[in-house]
Amino acid sequence: MARSLIGGLISSRVKPGSIYAADVNTDTLSALTTDFSIQACEHNQQLLDSCSIIVLSVKPQVMKDVVSALNISNKTDVMFITIAAGIRVESIQNWLGQNTAIVRAMPNTPALVQTGATALYANANTSAEQKEAAESILRAVGLALWVDEESQMDAVTALSGSGPAYLFLVMEAMEEAGINLGLTQETSRLLAIQTAFGTAKLALEIEESPATLRERVTSPGGTTEQALRVFNESELKAIFNKAMTAARDRAIELANELGK
Repeated sequence: MARSLIGGLISSRVKPGSIYAADVNTDTLSALTTDFSIQACEHNQQLLDSCSIIVLSVKPQVMKDVVSALNISNKTDVMFITIAAGIRVESIQNWLGQNTAIVRAMPNTPALVQTGATALYANANTSAEQKEAAESILRAVGLALWVDEESQMDAVTALSGSGPAYLFLVMEAMEEAGINLGLTQETSRLLAIQTAFGTAKLALEIEESPATLRERVTSPGGTTEQALRVFNESELKAIFNKAMTAARDRAIELANELGK
């Protein structure tokens, strides 16, 4: 995700020389500096001393150790953006200091191709200017929007954070069904992927709800209606609701576990 953000920022005409990175893996850091011509820092404190915006692109399991080692006593204007799933703002404030400006972001994997969807939540210490800067960074890899309550981030995790896996599963199922109906694997896969891509693009560009668009492509007594009848009989919407509730609940559990 860090590589995606760096690439997106540079594509948005941010000067590479203004971007700094630190990583315990020297090979990863070397690859970033070689590929993007950004600045390398030998350790996290050096990066903190050089920047006013810090993106915490680390695994949730090591977040506490990473931020607790930082000395921010001389940094009154720094903002931290965390993209670690399941780590609440309160926990990071406990580790860094209660007056720290923190933005929690939940991007998803399509950010790798700059078509991500990110929800943002800022604590009360974050200024309007800092919020604007955080939004600009995440907009470099796709859509970015704000939520009013941090608890909504658990629902975001269940919807857009985990969402790509749901859609990959749908594409996988369509591909397999196409093969069972006599298509070759290559043909079935390409048709399933392109259909998913085109449908998403259509939904983005036409100002109508998915429900309305679904109705427009469903002719009475036609093939689509028959397929949708099977989905409805199988209570597909209820299955999605149950699955996403389970994902939301697990996000809450992880936040409780990792925030200690």
